Amino acid sequence: MEGMTELLLRTEAFVSDLILKAEAVMWGPWMLVLLAATGLLLSVRTKFVQFRRFGYGVKLVMLGAAHRDRSEKQEGDITPFEALTTALAATVGNGNIAGVATAIATGGPGAPFWMVLIAFLGMATKYAEAVLGVKFRRVAEDGTMSGGPMYYIEKGLGLKWLATVFAVFGLIAGVAVGNMAQSNSVAKVFETKFAIPSAATGIFLMIITWLVIVGGIRRIAHVTEALVPTMVIVYIVSGLTILALRYDAIPATIALIFRSAFTPTAAAGGFLGATVAKAMRLGISRGLLSNEAGLGSAPIAHGAAKTKSAVRQGFVAMMGVFIDTILVCSMTSLVILLSGQWKGFFEDGITQLSSTPLTAAAFDSVLQVGQLKIGGYIVAVCSILFGYSTLIGWSYYNEQFVRYIWGPRAVPLYRWIFCAICVLGAVATIELIWSFGTLCVAFMAIPNLIALILLSGVVGKETLAYREEDE
Repeated sequence: MEGMTELLLRTEAFVSDLILKAEAVMWGPWMLVLLAATGLLLSVRTKFVQFRRFGYGVKLVMLGAAHRDRSEKQEGDITPFEALTTALAATVGNGNIAGVATAIATGGPGAPFWMVLIAFLGMATKYAEAVLGVKFRRVAEDGTMSGGPMYYIEKGLGLKWLATVFAVFGLIAGVAVGNMAQSNSVAKVFETKFAIPSAATGIFLMIITWLVIVGGIRRIAHVTEALVPTMVIVYIVSGLTILALRYDAIPATIALIFRSAFTPTAAAGGFLGATVAKAMRLGISRGLLSNEAGLGSAPIAHGAAKTKSAVRQGFVAMMGVFIDTILVCSMTSLVILLSGQWKGFFEDGITQLSSTPLTAAAFDSVLQVGQLKIGGYIVAVCSILFGYSTLIGWSYYNEQFVRYIWGPRAVPLYRWIFCAICVLGAVATIELIWSFGTLCVAFMAIPNLIALILLSGVVGKETLAYREEDE
């Protein structure tokens, strides 16, 4: 019996080590270069559409938020704005809070510069994904729209096997990162801040997730249309309040970001120092993982939009990267750096402050009512909302993966399983699951990037042929 236990422990250790090493390889410098290079290629092909049509993209988002978008009467399942909020629900997650904090705690104050820089390239990538997602979408057997990399890989490249590979790895990534990691992060916040057991949180998440996803994309979109703008506005307004209270430190903070992006950061307090390469690597990786540009997830939501113009939906989609990274992630960065908490400290000489606790400490250090520190509670609530929104956003992506692999009849069973996994994720030890999920995200990204590169000419042609009067 002891021999069997020892064998199981060794096997578990071997598998864990294998997953961690594979994750490190797949998310090494080559992947970051490939993602950045794809963004640059698409920027050139579209003549830097993210800058040329930025104002028009803002206009379309504002029209959609005001329910004045004329595309809302076109063929599709959800409005262009609902497609944006559904995609944002999946991208604006705890990476905007915890991921940014970790990048700064490890890579130094120069990391946000590279995060923003890669976001501008990511806007072109997200634009191209949405254009292809709408152009190659199809009407499913039940009358709903199905779009995304599965269809532009199959129809645009004629490689159904590669489309299936994308869907399989997307499904696994959605279970691990889109469900279990999110339900776990929400449960941890409830447990640490409000003393609510993780199992209870998991059951609660299972119920409220079921109530949303059982209604399909239309109900998911209605929820995200209300939830996403609210949580983003609350977070940004809280951050702006901190900047207003500490406005005198803003110039020095911005100067620190630019200086640290090109020169090594010296050790200070609990911060151990960082090289330029480290700041660049962490800033780029956290930015790309946060906004998901190039990973192939967002075009699934945009493929369901009510529009007859693929290019027009692309303008809406690229604003998702701007909101996620250039607004929300930058707000986290500025608050952390301005507060001085990024230098960190050691509790009992061991634990360095990073991740969500670092962001919470930064908000707490400024937002206080008398002796009551409210900043941490704001971060906790936003973390819960961000995690839940990511969960329901990925529930739709996974539904589309299931539909592509097994057909629409498998969807009802999938919904039950997805909701049950919320409970498992809430109580699980998540570190290895997270690593396995991000490994699958890398395998999911590769087929999508191949398609984006090979179909970049199609995107460029569609972009240059677009005329607003043709809508």
